[in-house]
Amino acid sequence: MALADALLDLQRLTERLRRDCPWDREQTARTIVPHTVEEAYEVADAALAGSTEKLLDELGDLLFQVYFLALLLAEKGSSDLEGVARAVHEKLVRRHPHVFGDAEARTPGRVRERWDEIKRTEEEREGIFHHVPESLPALLYARKVQRRAAAIGFEYPETAGALADLDDEVRELKRALAEAGETDPETEPHAHVFEEMGDVFFAAVNVARRLNVDPELALRTMTRRFVDRVERAERFAAEEEKSFADLELAEQDRYFDRAKEQFR
Repeated sequence: MALADALLDLQRLTERLRRDCPWDREQTARTIVPHTVEEAYEVADAALAGSTEKLLDELGDLLFQVYFLALLLAEKGSSDLEGVARAVHEKLVRRHPHVFGDAEARTPGRVRERWDEIKRTEEEREGIFHHVPESLPALLYARKVQRRAAAIGFEYPETAGALADLDDEVRELKRALAEAGETDPETEPHAHVFEEMGDVFFAAVNVARRLNVDPELALRTMTRRFVDRVERAERFAAEEEKSFADLELAEQDRYFDRAKEQFR
């Protein structure tokens, strides 16, 4: 099989690099994981950009990370790539009883509920938030915590409630800011403002979760869009022999609006 041959070739290549490359020989799980996380984000960027060629390339990089980490397991005698593949195969079958068993789950929402129920039982969780990794990016950490709370029914029945809560948190932030006043750049924020800003972020993530919007990907997408528009505005200014950074805000806005129109 072509697939089996390709996967076996990658396994052999990984073993060769681990054996013969000075850099690869020195790596541990602790040193490799930051690269794994970086590759995962690059996969996400490629998928969001809709670039098939880029996605193909980044998926390959991420796949190599899996192979390398599995090889480290094999070196310890803990498991190997086969063990990783068989374990995830068994887990996916076990957590899809509506596909491989007699259970019913006719909607994506019910599939998610069943998944959480099975996972909660398998992990024998001690408490609602057992095994929620705090090392997650803050937006994803908040979403995962909220999902755990929602799994036991502790959430707003409707999205309108989550939106109202977001409005309340914004109002509280405005009150805190009015009381504390503006802070100078590069100085520590007022404690109350800090807390209320955190509440706004948490409430915004809750709304995103209810709308099936990944907050991390949404924010990354919008940030990338802002970067593209500012860079385009900078080019517009340069075409008129002006430095965008030296312009007054009103003129910067004029170029920025032109950039927005062009992207539309």
